[in-house]
Amino acid sequence: MTDPVEKVLALWGLSGAECRLVAGRENRVFRVVAPWGTAALRLRRPGYRSDAELRSELDWMAAMRKAGLSVPQPIASASGALLEQVEGFRVDLLQWLPGQPLREGRAPLALSDAPAVFARLGAEMARFHAACDAWTPPEGFIRLRWDAEGLLGKAPIWGQFWDNPTLSADQRAFFLRFREKAAAELARIGGALDLGLIHADLVGENVLLDGDRLHLIDFDDGGWGFRLFDIATALLKHRQEPDYPALEAALLAGYGQLRAVDAAPLPLFMALRAVTYLGWIVPRLREDGGTARNARFIADAEVMCARWLDAQG
Repeated sequence: MTDPVEKVLALWGLSGAECRLVAGRENRVFRVVAPWGTAALRLRRPGYRSDAELRSELDWMAAMRKAGLSVPQPIASASGALLEQVEGFRVDLLQWLPGQPLREGRAPLALSDAPAVFARLGAEMARFHAACDAWTPPEGFIRLRWDAEGLLGKAPIWGQFWDNPTLSADQRAFFLRFREKAAAELARIGGALDLGLIHADLVGENVLLDGDRLHLIDFDDGGWGFRLFDIATALLKHRQEPDYPALEAALLAGYGQLRAVDAAPLPLFMALRAVTYLGWIVPRLREDGGTARNARFIADAEVMCARWLDAQG
């Protein structure tokens, strides 16, 4: 085993605990059965986040848990640290939350009452955003910034989507045109939009259904950003569902019951979310399924960007 799992487990007093790998695309995540319950052991991808960003994520999750949100509780090691380092890996341990993902991959939604679930998700997102606004981050708190610069600047968080090497010349020109128009629109309306800490990756795999409860997991990409970007992320990959209009309406209604939302700019943020994947996929093109995912991302982004650009006249 190349991962220093046994050394890590010892730091939490869990030597010999049952442990198996459950995810390995970004961070390597292990399910650990401890005497006191089940936990998620994460070996963070080297170089992906700074130590300050990783500690900030853990402080943030602990604060959200304290505020009553159902998110994983970070568990301190025997030394009292939430983040440890072993053989070059930054590692942490989180409470394991039960439930099934809202959606896995491209599988169709399998919910008996999907609009009701999306209404609950919207309400949970509103509660999360309110809890973030009520929390004062500690000194040294550092997270990503999904603002105009982080989405459309010279160095977007997930890379220069317009320079995806598989784009044709016409496609590159199209996405550059979108970038220019979208930047101008954000400059015009951005100051009036709801901005604060966001999860930034509330895709179906990161929302767990547990009876009537919803759990939000994986804050790895969270940071400062537009709340509409969070909503767009939660919706984008469900666009092909036959009842998508009802799902979108339900999520917005659930959100709106607890927190004001102006959904007029949502098509822009759906397009902004879609283009981020064109940058994200570039270092992953050679992974299994990378070529097919890239083709889907490009097709989705073309549709979303064209829809928004056409609406601009």
